[in-house]
Amino acid sequence: MIKNFLVLIFILYATVLWSQEKVTLNGYVKDVDNGEELIGVTVYIPELKAGAVTNAYGFYSITVPKGTYEVQYSYLGYKFQSVKMEMSQNIAHNVELKTEATVIEEVVVTDKRIDENVVSLQMSKNTLDLNQVRKLPALFGEVDILKNIQMLPGVITAGEGTSSFYVRGGSADQNLILNDEAPIYDPSHLFGLFSVFNADVIKDSELYKGGIPARFGGRLSSILEVRTKDGNNKKLNVAGGIGSMASRVMVEGPIIKEKSSFIISARRSYIDLFLKAADQDNLVHFYDINAKVNWKTNNKNRFFAAFYAGRDVFNFSDEFGFAWGNRTGTFRWNHLFNERLFSNTSLIVSNFDYKLELEDPVQGFKWLSNLQEVSIKNDLSYFINTNHELTFGYHITGRRFSPGRITPNSEGSFFKEVELQHMYALDHAFYISDQYNISDKLSLDVGLRLSIFQNVGKSDVYLYEDPKDNINITRTDTIHYGAWRNIKTYINLEPRAGLRYMIAEGQSAKISYNRMVQNTHLIAAGTVPVPFNTWNPSGYYLEPQLADQVAVGYFRNFENNKYEFSAEAYYKDIKNVTDFADNADIFFNEDLSTEFRQGKAWAYGIELMVNKTQGKLTGSVGYTLSKAMRKIPGVNLDKSFAANYDRRHVANIQAAYDMNDRWTFGATFTFSSGRPITLPTGKFEYQNYQPDVISERNGYRLPAFHRLDLSATYTPKKNANRRWKGQWVFSVYNAYNRKNPFTIYTRITKNDDGDTIGDGYTKEARMIYLFPILPSVTYNFKF
Repeated sequence: MIKNFLVLIFILYATVLWSQEKVTLNGYVKDVDNGEELIGVTVYIPELKAGAVTNAYGFYSITVPKGTYEVQYSYLGYKFQSVKMEMSQNIAHNVELKTEATVIEEVVVTDKRIDENVVSLQMSKNTLDLNQVRKLPALFGEVDILKNIQMLPGVITAGEGTSSFYVRGGSADQNLILNDEAPIYDPSHLFGLFSVFNADVIKDSELYKGGIPARFGGRLSSILEVRTKDGNNKKLNVAGGIGSMASRVMVEGPIIKEKSSFIISARRSYIDLFLKAADQDNLVHFYDINAKVNWKTNNKNRFFAAFYAGRDVFNFSDEFGFAWGNRTGTFRWNHLFNERLFSNTSLIVSNFDYKLELEDPVQGFKWLSNLQEVSIKNDLSYFINTNHELTFGYHITGRRFSPGRITPNSEGSFFKEVELQHMYALDHAFYISDQYNISDKLSLDVGLRLSIFQNVGKSDVYLYEDPKDNINITRTDTIHYGAWRNIKTYINLEPRAGLRYMIAEGQSAKISYNRMVQNTHLIAAGTVPVPFNTWNPSGYYLEPQLADQVAVGYFRNFENNKYEFSAEAYYKDIKNVTDFADNADIFFNEDLSTEFRQGKAWAYGIELMVNKTQGKLTGSVGYTLSKAMRKIPGVNLDKSFAANYDRRHVANIQAAYDMNDRWTFGATFTFSSGRPITLPTGKFEYQNYQPDVISERNGYRLPAFHRLDLSATYTPKKNANRRWKGQWVFSVYNAYNRKNPFTIYTRITKNDDGDTIGDGYTKEARMIYLFPILPSVTYNFKF
């Protein structure tokens, strides 16, 4: 009886499915002027009150019952388009949208719909609108997305001298920075005056602070994903800028019209040329190059190849110099298996290196170090229906860590050639994520990532009588591991979940949870992130770092989306956070593992933000109240202490005013509490050795950090009738000449003549600051 009943139910269910036979509409949405795929375009069918948005590659897929429908395509800054379609079978329909607004006759792509902050399931995510960012103050006329990211709630600048940043109580190395899917290990040029991202070639950028999708892994705190333009496949364009410290040029155009295109951009500073002309021996410069080609064989296959190279070089009086750089390459294949299954396969290579060199007949040396990695990623999206999307994939990454090789560069140098052993790792990840619109009000996103990390040979592991004794180091044995032999394996599950509930039109509540795992550890010699730090993999003595974060938020728009308001609260718990023993010897230490210390950290805070998105005056006000703490056995007498990026109060203001068609004025102001710092308080003598007496870890705080930047942009009226478009950008960095400390060092107390005061043990603090008021003028052009 039960069996017959089940058969009847199955027949009825199959009949219902047959009676509701469905078809799929899919395609790509592009900019009609340049052929760039558009991200986040809304595709909506009003008869069904259902729709979809284009993904990161401009692709959309929507499955509906057979019938005749109106299909609407809408996108901020582009003209609305509506098409009547009879859907009796699967349809591939590509769309080109026309722009409505221009900036120097160019629309900058943004993937933000008007009410995205409210209706989007994703929380703790910020998408930068480059159209708006261009109106804000830009140092030396260079639009810098990293400086604008540092103005977001929950994000704290690392200070002058670096482009690094901290997110929600995490350290700078816990941010994964991606350029066309390839990792960037140091994002700074000229000690933070410029970043590695050239805005001329940026198509889209997103920062995830929480609720991180399952396709991302490898870092604890945030993901910054930057995508570059594909290149204009309709016509040739040239753009660039001539500034007081650096210039840039970008060329893009079709290889085969509407089939393939290219884009290439180059940028270089020329401070070194001015210094050389002034007979100065101190030379400093940077350069970077972006290049990309893409081609479409048919509507189901698209290929992309992207390349980046950037380098900074500092030479002081031909006696001392250092340099660092990133090089990356990405080859990507987009493939459409069928109307609903979309695939992106990427091969990624990355190399980060640095060198130090001292020219001296006795102490001369050269130090080289690098980190190389190769990744293969396959990400798939299956569009089940208008309310259900499944994403899944597999990633594998191989890494080679080269901590350093020292070689003498003079015959009389007392340095001998020494090389720390290489370390190798394999990182596997499987993930799956399901985004489901349960109802008009309730949406859910759940995901799971499986991380399998292997520290492999060829390598030697030293065993110690006491692995935590970094004073009297005693090796007891050495274990030799051959090539590819497994040293240590760590397996971790990383669950992710997000929920959005529409309270009413224009307001929503969201909650998210994510666990993240990090298997690469920064070996930092100081509290300020600088390029000359090395990285180690998890292994025999280092366990993976794990972070659990919960966030809740309330989002509301006012006056027809003219004002956006958001309030988020978060709590983050971190296990196995990596630190080092007090007075650790990190420089070229073959027994570095004895300096490792791992413990726990926690952070929590509240983030408030108000955006004004329409009108002549636009901008934002953000405020963050937060706390970040650590407790690590063997550090600070086992007592908890503030992390060196703990800044209790952070407030940021950005404003842009379009006075008329020719003049736009911008201003940014940032304030943050002083960061903690560890300082020696004195010296004592022990067997003719005078070690420092260290205060409690991060027991002091630097003065508060604040800065005002101003800009004015002039666009000549004659631009409208000429192919050559020009624009002048006037900016002032640090407008009231605030001396924000880069760091503080201590020395034996001395008078103005340099004579020691007192017993020779008392110390005084001295502040180093980098940048005074810096005015600049830049001319931007396009033709």
